[in-house]
Amino acid sequence: MKRDAKDASTVSSRQSPLRALLIALPMMFLTLLMLTAGKRPPDPPHVAALAITFVFFNLFFFLMVRTGKTDRYRAPLFITYAVAFVISFISRIIEIRGSMALTETNILQAQAPFCHIAIPMVLIPAALTKTIIYPGTIIGSFASISSMLILWIGASLSLGRGFCGWACFFGGLEDGFSRILKRPVIKRIGATWTYLPYAVLLLIVLTSAAAFSPTYCEWLCPFKTVTEYVQVTSLKTLIQAIIFLSLFLGLVVVLPILTKRRTQCGLFCPFGAFQSFTNKANVFDIRIDRDKCVKCGRCVRTCPTFSMNDASIAEGVSRITCMKCGKCVDTCPKGAISYHVKGTPHPGRSDRYRLLFLYPAFLFLATMAGGSIRDAILRIIKLVTTGSMV
Repeated sequence: MKRDAKDASTVSSRQSPLRALLIALPMMFLTLLMLTAGKRPPDPPHVAALAITFVFFNLFFFLMVRTGKTDRYRAPLFITYAVAFVISFISRIIEIRGSMALTETNILQAQAPFCHIAIPMVLIPAALTKTIIYPGTIIGSFASISSMLILWIGASLSLGRGFCGWACFFGGLEDGFSRILKRPVIKRIGATWTYLPYAVLLLIVLTSAAAFSPTYCEWLCPFKTVTEYVQVTSLKTLIQAIIFLSLFLGLVVVLPILTKRRTQCGLFCPFGAFQSFTNKANVFDIRIDRDKCVKCGRCVRTCPTFSMNDASIAEGVSRITCMKCGKCVDTCPKGAISYHVKGTPHPGRSDRYRLLFLYPAFLFLATMAGGSIRDAILRIIKLVTTGSMV
């Protein structure tokens, strides 16, 4: 029987149910260990939240291994993670401070949870002056600076810019909005726009170093809309709030819907631009078998971060901005695109390379997302039973 083109792209990565289960067993153990931290859940709601989260994660990992499809099963997890993070984060902040608003007192007392997007703004002033310019605690609190830096270093070494496709708790929001329409309304975006994030990165690093203040967080971060924001007490803070809301609606909601791309991540985010450089140090990349490629352009049209173009296809490798989400691998009708381990033959054992990538990528996703999803489930149970999430 002749296979159709769509099936041909994943046939080499598919596994039998038994083999897929055996491959997934170590991940089951690791996710259970991570979710429980070696402790028994204290009550039935915690047991239910733990069980749902554990089954949810491992079902999707099994399906990734079984079917050979990566993005198809990464995306639901990633989007759920983003929604759960917002529910969990806002609820926790309200419990701690009583409001999403960040007051001057909160800033002076270093009560702002540290966000990975601030990393480029923090590193250079810290290297030059040994001063942390972010109003958060170094250790010992919720989302401390040290804990986020450790997670970022580990993710960067393991995944490179794959951090943006597997670990960033904001990326799932625009990923979700980008999948609402079946076809894009805006089909072409000029290549020049893909260099904008590097300009934003340079701008915020220089201004943050000069002002000793995280300027992106203060003026340009769209995600202040769904996390925390400076309390509106003056014309300045009102302008900041309007900017945050406008950028969120434009870059995270409207443009992803119209373009079916991650426009905040691919066209604006300074952390994404900064993280692209870690792809050079990461062992994994995406390769294109030019002998199989028929130049249909599907990978170029569907890449969320504009990491495929004619030049990259001609070179046989994705651009430095690739976040290794696997969408191009899933989409390619000829199976010409695959995960690859640098320094190994290409074409090679693409199925093996993919599994080698999936373990650290999925484990980081489970590490970053597991607590948020479990906590969100607990808060939803609490809302149903008590009428309040906090």
